[in-house]
This record gives sequence, structure tokens and C-alpha cells, in this order.
Amino acid sequence: MSIDVFKPAGSRVWHYRFQVANKRVQRSTRLRDKGKAQQLADREYDAAVARANGGEPIATLDEMFAEWLRVRGPIHSPAHRSSVDVVRRLHLYGMGALPVDQLTTARIEDARNAHLATHKAASVNHWLRVMTLVVKWGVTRGMAPAFPWEVKKLKVQKRPRAILPLSAAMAWFDEIDRATTREPCMAVAIRLMFGIGLRESEATSARWEWLDWERETYTPGITKGKEAEPIPLPEWLRNYLAPLRQAAGLMAPCRDGSSLPPGFHRGVIRRANAACRLQGITPHRLRGSFATLLSEAGVGIQDIQAALRHKSPLTTMAYLERNRSKVKDAQQKIASKIGFSRRESGAELESSLTDD
Repeated sequence: MSIDVFKPAGSRVWHYRFQVANKRVQRSTRLRDKGKAQQLADREYDAAVARANGGEPIATLDEMFAEWLRVRGPIHSPAHRSSVDVVRRLHLYGMGALPVDQLTTARIEDARNAHLATHKAASVNHWLRVMTLVVKWGVTRGMAPAFPWEVKKLKVQKRPRAILPLSAAMAWFDEIDRATTREPCMAVAIRLMFGIGLRESEATSARWEWLDWERETYTPGITKGKEAEPIPLPEWLRNYLAPLRQAAGLMAPCRDGSSLPPGFHRGVIRRANAACRLQGITPHRLRGSFATLLSEAGVGIQDIQAALRHKSPLTTMAYLERNRSKVKDAQQKIASKIGFSRRESGAELESSLTDD
């Protein structure tokens, strides 16, 4: 292999030239750094050799991300597209220009550790999932011969997640109503998230024609998994929606008739959380609260799965927080059998004083 990287007279950027199959190639790299120019020249040479032998050059990581966004982006949610694009723009850690077959386990581990220096372990695992998703898709498209690395996700310490306590729910929704007097549609969307477990995107796109008043069910018409599963409408939510009833159209439109933008709830929910001294309540946790409260009321996992429109019960189980009240009741029974309850309450001491 003979690749010549040079600067023509009067030029500030590096050029390269080589010859493959009796064909001479000479181009500008448009780069001022000689090391980067050499890498580009080497990659172009390998691509030329692959084409000369009847094959296709292996795509770079950046090219694979761009192709995924072009082909797969339109059929995924805006949030999913955004997460892939953020990794492409900000978190490739110098690997974007590398052919995918050069993304060794060592390189990915170094990039993972660089990401870990400024992000939490859960974010690092999300980064690795996006990288794996895009590259495995590229392999199935023939953009690379095989998946090139073996890197395991980090272990993350699990923590209990917030649910909206029933004892605070009324006060919390009162604060939501006070915070949305100028845009009451926000209060409607937030109640849909809690009352029937809609995702944020499903609440903002909810339509009156999908609500069956006679059967008291709501069937989301635009969902993440393309399901159309009716959800029973609780009486309190039906009564709340009845005065707002329309024949058709968005259930929670802005004053100009448009749908609420992503993230519309941030300031509103933050204010309600602060007023009620709650932490961790988000749209996603409203959906988790919906699922957990159903479970605590005795609803089976398959019925909750159908209400949440999950394809796997394992996904549904991840939404549920453990019913700690059952554990507390069991602890109390154990303590009673041991005798702790009687002694710690002072009953035993009171009895002994009476006997004396």
C-alpha cells in the first residue's frame, strides 16, 4: 500500500493520493491536522480496495448513525429519535470517523468510562443501549460484517421510585389546577396520565372521538406500540371530563387549538410537588402510580399489562413498586407473636404495675 499525504503549494489543508487497480485517486481531505488527514486517507484507500474487489466499504460509526436516523427515525417517537441524535452529536468520543469494524471492545470500554466521568451509571447504560441498537441494525443492513464489541452494562443501585400517595392526591391536583389557570388543558392531560395511565405523548394527542361514553372506556388511537386496547374510565375522571365533552378533536388542546408541546408539564408538576412536599412525581411516575395502585387494589398483572399496553409482562412488572403495606402488616404479626408489640407499647409494664 502506498498512500501519499501532502500539502500542495499554497494550500493550508492536506491532500492524499494513491493508486488502486491501475486507477489513480487524488483528493483534498479538507483537514489541517495531518494525523486526521492520514486516518481519512487510510479509510478512503481501504474503501477503494473493497470496491475494486467487488465489495462495499465498511461504514463509519457516524455514517451508520446518520443512516439509522434517515431510515428508522421517521417511524420512532420524537423522544427516541432525540436520544439517538444526542449520542451521535455529543457522545461518540472520537469514534465517529472510524469504520465500525474498528470499534473494538477496548475502544468502547474507554468511551464508556469517559461517559461515566460526567454521567450517572444509568445514563451510561442508556448510551451503550443506543450504540448497540444502531450498530446491530447496521450489521443487519450489510453496512458492517459483524457486531464488533462485547461490553456489559454497569450494575445500577436500585431505589424505590415515587408514586402519588392517595392521601395527597386531592391536594396535589388542587395545586395543578391553580398552576394551570391560564392553560387548563394541562390539568386535563395530567389527569389522563394518572387516571388511565397514558404516556405523555398519548395524553397530548388524546381525542374525544376515542372516548366511549356508553361503555365508559377510552381507546388511545396513537400509541407507542401501535396497540388499540380499551382502558376502563374511572368514575371520577368521567365526571371531570363530562362538562368539557366535545364531539371530536383534542381533549387537551392549547388555546390556539394546537396540541401541548413535549415537556409542557415540567413547571406545573414541580410547583405541585413543592406545595405538597412530594419528590419524584413525573409524568412517567404518574403512569407508574396508576399501575402500582391497581396492583395494590388486587388487579392481576395481565390486566395491568393490557391497561398499560405492554407487549411483555416483564415490562409491566418494572413499573410496579412493591406493596410495602403487606410487608408492614406481616412485620406487625411477627412482632405480636414475639411479644414486642405488647412490651414496646407499655402494656406489659402497665400490667405489672397493676398487679403490684
